Amino acid sequence: MAFRRTELARWIARAATAALLAPGAAFAVPAWNFQPPATPVAAEIINLHSLIFWICVVIFVGVFGTMFYALYKHRKSVGHQAVQFHENTTVEVIWTVIPFLILLFMAYPATKTILAMHDTSSPDMTIKVTGYQWKWGYDYVQEGFGYYSTLATPRAQIEGREPKGEHYLLEVDNPLVVPVDSKVRVLVTANDVIHAWWVPAFGLKQDAIPGFVRDTWFRADKVGIYRGQCAELCGKEHGFMPVVVEVKSKDDYAKWLGEQKQKLAAAADDPNKTWDVNDLVARGEQVFNANCAACHQPSGTGNAAIGAPPLVNDKVVLGDKKHQVDVVLFGQTGGVVQPASGGGGKMPAWKQLSDVELASVITYTRNSWGNKAAENAVQPSDVKAERK
Repeated sequence: MAFRRTELARWIARAATAALLAPGAAFAVPAWNFQPPATPVAAEIINLHSLIFWICVVIFVGVFGTMFYALYKHRKSVGHQAVQFHENTTVEVIWTVIPFLILLFMAYPATKTILAMHDTSSPDMTIKVTGYQWKWGYDYVQEGFGYYSTLATPRAQIEGREPKGEHYLLEVDNPLVVPVDSKVRVLVTANDVIHAWWVPAFGLKQDAIPGFVRDTWFRADKVGIYRGQCAELCGKEHGFMPVVVEVKSKDDYAKWLGEQKQKLAAAADDPNKTWDVNDLVARGEQVFNANCAACHQPSGTGNAAIGAPPLVNDKVVLGDKKHQVDVVLFGQTGGVVQPASGGGGKMPAWKQLSDVELASVITYTRNSWGNKAAENAVQPSDVKAERK
């Protein structure tokens, strides 16, 4: 035991010596510091942080240095006698004016940075970001299209059945794509509960609040992929809704934008037509895997640990199709379907999905895993009727 204590003491001494001799190297470790800035605002935030930090260090050294000097120089053991005095006007003025001037010196760069963070005027493009339980929706306002961004980390990694990847829980199927050197105004809101859209490298974090639209902005000056997360506790899948922004060159962004518009035109859904059951099932499988499989499992067997019931031989899935449409559309709490103005608790509302997507995923559940519902097809018109 004595040997272990000696070795531990030596290790602590070496670590302390290294920290004292190379504090800059210690603070250079990325895990201990800010992410490298990718926007002018992020650079301003880091510079402001460093400035205020060193001002605080100087104040700390000055105040405690003076205090310890006074304690040592005027100690009783060297015969120093306490001086009795009261209300020294000069001292009162000094310790009032100096902190006031220090605060003014700190307030100017802080105010400048805050004003820059909120200057959303004259954007090059506008994107609406909507938080859902538990994914993000991105709408390109000027371009007229949008998509969802969901976690792409395989369930096998999350459940420990496979080694974790490099970007574990920080990878998505559809990242937000923007051009470099363009001012992007971001309109942030939420569909259900409070979320927060956070990209550290951009110096950007904005709460997403249901019923409110708040704006922020960024101008990425480096091509690359930047990762963030939802920064507001929003439910059991809070840790599973990362933010990924891909910054492309202007030429590459133009190509990507053209591809998205082609896909949009090719995949345009017609909610007014009567769909074939097989087409609905094929489309519904995609919708289910992207939105429902995380809770109900790809096999439809559910997950008792989180209260997600199995869909195999489920009475709702095999029962009246109108009731299942209401459950999926408006959510369900304790078996009670919420009204059209309400939300879901036990089963979240999925009214953000289109009529075709909802019709197809419901049809998929009624025709999969051995399920054979009497009313085996739900058409988009059925969903549209209930949505009203």
